[in-house]
Amino acid sequence: MSDPTETNGTAGAAEAAEPAKSSGDGTGAGRHVRVVLVDDHRMFRTGVQAEIGQTEQTGVEVVGEAADVDQAVTVITATRPEVVLLDVHLPGGGGVEVLRRCAPLMADAEQPVRFLALSVSDAAEDVIGVIRGGARGYVTKTITGKDLVNSVFRVQEGDAVFSPRLAGFVLDAFASTDAPPVDEDLDRLTQREREVLRLIARGYAYKEIAKQLFISVKTVESHVSAVLRKLQLSNRHELTRWATARRLV
Repeated sequence: MSDPTETNGTAGAAEAAEPAKSSGDGTGAGRHVRVVLVDDHRMFRTGVQAEIGQTEQTGVEVVGEAADVDQAVTVITATRPEVVLLDVHLPGGGGVEVLRRCAPLMADAEQPVRFLALSVSDAAEDVIGVIRGGARGYVTKTITGKDLVNSVFRVQEGDAVFSPRLAGFVLDAFASTDAPPVDEDLDRLTQREREVLRLIARGYAYKEIAKQLFISVKTVESHVSAVLRKLQLSNRHELTRWATARRLV
């Protein structure tokens, strides 16, 4: 697609009819699902589209794409897909912000929009964050195309889907009868600020962080300043101790 916010012309409300039951064989025979891709890397969206978006073979119809939070909310609201493949780290507040703003769509009893996180991150706090936000599952970008197609259909049908190792994070977090503790300090940070925080705590230089996150050094400095201000810390050494104490490193 030429525009991240572009929606397919055939993605009208009439196409949101109840899908046929899944064939369970990894093909598109007898089943159909409308999907929106949300990821800030255009090449990755193109790759996913090519891998799973051949509707006659997979049953997956990609009806829209978005590269940041505002675009995502606009496209999801306009197309009302059955499933959204959502990256965790996005400009504008991250996947958690998309979930927060799309909460009414997820709660729609007749035509719910369900979310499946698809991220390079396998950090426990990212997994728990989006599940708390309402996502139905979390898989990493190492997943195969066939497994991703099957995961999308399972989420469409209301199942919870996780990459094997990540399921343990969720089980651990919700194993007790008490609600899992919420770190109010950590919740003040955006997803991007958390990324920068972890890299700073691991000893990365600003230039290394900028290269890894595909942002400028000045932007890294701005994020670090915001993190220090929100956490009421004075320098990166205090920040490292703070992150280590919470096992974020």
